[in-house]
Amino acid sequence: MSNHALLNNVDHKDLKIIRKRNAKMGDQVMFCMTFPVEFRSVQHDYPIFFRKDSQTGEFMPIAMFGFEQKENLFLKDDKWDAGYIPLVMDRDPFLIGFQQDRETGEKKPVIHIDMDSPRVSNDEGEPVFLEHGGQTAYLEKISSMLQAIHAGQDHSKAFVQKLLQYELLEPFTLEIELNDGSQNQLVGFYTIHEEKVNALSAEALADLHKDGFLQSIYMVLASMSSIRDLIERKNQTLVNK
Repeated sequence: MSNHALLNNVDHKDLKIIRKRNAKMGDQVMFCMTFPVEFRSVQHDYPIFFRKDSQTGEFMPIAMFGFEQKENLFLKDDKWDAGYIPLVMDRDPFLIGFQQDRETGEKKPVIHIDMDSPRVSNDEGEPVFLEHGGQTAYLEKISSMLQAIHAGQDHSKAFVQKLLQYELLEPFTLEIELNDGSQNQLVGFYTIHEEKVNALSAEALADLHKDGFLQSIYMVLASMSSIRDLIERKNQTLVNK
């Protein structure tokens, strides 16, 4: 269950956020949504794939953390063992809400918080507000993240539409043999067809480049090298058993 509340410095003046990274805090997930705006940072640590929503049929880019449900191979000693944490994971337990402006009637994005999150505390963690009500540097960082997510959602949809327009997405099966000899498969995800990218016309490349989508494509392709690290992390779990 979630209990979303509009963040404010009166009701939440003593609010603190526990920033440990572990299963208890909800970090034990196989993947999360990611956005082209962060692909350059994401691709260094995680493979970027695409997932098709079974209900809407829409595709979304995701950063992969493990090979099975509820597996995050980057969690270690209450920390996230990577140089970058994707926005959707790092902003937790904050999220974007909308509030109607009384003068203009327009809906504007505002910060909400899930008060039922295990990260929420009045006793330990990172303060959200200063003693006299001002925003902490942490909250300012969260605000920037949420703005990036808000802007990134439409940009991501446009990116996916271009991939579909040029038929660049394809389903794939990743065959994995671990050090203990076990054979594993990763199925149900999509990737960018590199050969089709290389065969694009100059006109198509220019079309993709003008909105920054061509760079995003290359970041996705570059992220495939992170699969080796993910497999090695999986092998390490076998050693530690």
